[in-house]
Amino acid sequence: MDFKDQKTLLEPKSSDDDDRRRASSPMTRKGVYAAISYMTCAVLLIMFNKAALSSYKFPCANVITLFQMVCSSVLLYALRCRKIISFRVNNEIQITNNIPGIFVPLNTLLTTLPLAISYLLYMLVSMESVRGVSVPMYTTLRRTTVAFTMLVEYVLARQKYSRYIVGSVWIIIFGAFIAGARDLSFDAYAYAIVFSANICTAIYLASISRIGKSSGLNSFGLMWCNGLICTPILLLWTWVCGDLQVTANFSHLSSVGFQVVMLLSCVMAFFLNYAVFLNTTLNSALTQTICGNLKDLFTIGIGWILFGGLPFDLLNVAGQSLGFLGSCIYAFCKIRGL
Repeated sequence: MDFKDQKTLLEPKSSDDDDRRRASSPMTRKGVYAAISYMTCAVLLIMFNKAALSSYKFPCANVITLFQMVCSSVLLYALRCRKIISFRVNNEIQITNNIPGIFVPLNTLLTTLPLAISYLLYMLVSMESVRGVSVPMYTTLRRTTVAFTMLVEYVLARQKYSRYIVGSVWIIIFGAFIAGARDLSFDAYAYAIVFSANICTAIYLASISRIGKSSGLNSFGLMWCNGLICTPILLLWTWVCGDLQVTANFSHLSSVGFQVVMLLSCVMAFFLNYAVFLNTTLNSALTQTICGNLKDLFTIGIGWILFGGLPFDLLNVAGQSLGFLGSCIYAFCKIRGL
């Protein structure tokens, strides 16, 4: 055996090989728990955000996101200082070139820059995408994110899925268009913005797993670096847009009820972000997207019970049922490894 053959045998498997193997392997028990935790946290967070934005009529969604990121970073910093958590996959590796107070080397922080940029683009484009289309059509177009996620994973990692998985995805997309069939008005600019949001979402989710492997960071470490990069940019953005001044003059700012809702929103956002990173890392970006679609169904049901305002529509019910069926088929295929 020559040196080249020995080197090939000794080289570790690439992240692309790991991604393809994870896509075809059955979901582990830990992966199931991560998916369920994400959906639970996501539904609760939407309820808290809904209460802040609708019940208290808080006008600045960007400020809520800023508060959530600041609270998440402060909590991570405190837990890391107390050595309750670690930011690296291998706790035994001692890094000597960490930036003081940052806990990660500069090159590692720069490695996570694409993840932070894709997150900011996803967040900003998503807010813009709501303006030009109705809620039913927005929901319909956003659910096509699963197709964009599959495409991005194939481009980045040549990751392929079985025909059962692909079939379940098409059932979800078909159900989404059935649900929005009564509002098929076309606006080229609005549609382009929504599809741009889908692409940013797919890139963001696909980047989590790949950057996590290349940087050596665990879910807490990825959240920490994401907060370090995104928080100053978002703070500047809210200041330029005047949202901070609006928040300072908000009539319910000193209300105990509003403060409790905001606190619960920030705490739940921390657990949600951790669940997103954990679910995407343990399972796949596509699984995370499917969980997002499944979460929407529970959100619609709970939101209708708590807040009302959702008229009955047979097509919408049929489309939502198809989406639920497709999500269940996907979950069954992942658990069985089909």
